[in-house]
Amino acid sequence: MKITANIITLNEERNIEAVIKSVQEVCNEVLVIDSLSSDRTCEIAESLGAKVIKQPYLGDGPQKAFGAPLAKNEWILSIDADERLDANAVEAIKNLDLNATPYEAFSFARKTYVGKAFIKLWYPDRVTRLYNKSKCGFSTAGGHARVKTQKVKDLDADMLHFSYEDYAQMVKTSHKFITRGAKIAHDEGKRASVFDPFLHGVGALFKALILKGGAFHGVNGWNVAVISAFSSYMKYALMLEMQENE
Repeated sequence: MKITANIITLNEERNIEAVIKSVQEVCNEVLVIDSLSSDRTCEIAESLGAKVIKQPYLGDGPQKAFGAPLAKNEWILSIDADERLDANAVEAIKNLDLNATPYEAFSFARKTYVGKAFIKLWYPDRVTRLYNKSKCGFSTAGGHARVKTQKVKDLDADMLHFSYEDYAQMVKTSHKFITRGAKIAHDEGKRASVFDPFLHGVGALFKALILKGGAFHGVNGWNVAVISAFSSYMKYALMLEMQENE
């Protein structure tokens, strides 16, 4: 199939082989946009037939958008190094007629794991990852990347996301997202009140445990709910700190 896989990397020698082999089932070209890795990421990628392009990190959206003009195909499959195509996703993509489709992009349901535990609380977590670069593409605005288009078809297919090795790594990584989220909100001129940390923290906990049913997902549901609530609380606490330091 004439699809180009677009993978952004930074020190992903542990993941790069598995993700490349995953996409090669449906892609005839693999681009790796590497943010100057210091490990064997690029060496492994090239040994598997991928084209490696080195580019200092521009941000999530801009980095994913960077590779699209370099692809030889119109259709791009964007996938992170810690993600894989499930067997049902491979089958769904093979069954698409990309030359005649009225859609500009296709989304997958993402199954996220912490270690070996599937986090039901986050499923289906829809992500749009297969798109026609001539008609749409990733937003280059700050924050988390997303493909900007209204003509999206939801596929009955899963993308596996091996996001964290364990909860210790999840807690450590959450610090980066908390800080980034607070800075982006602050730079956009958003303001936080003294009540916001508490309200958003409690709101995130209620949403995760009650509205999404995390309370009934065992210890994994509770772990994720509490970490999410803490992250939401601290984002607004950091925003308040930034306002005080202006």
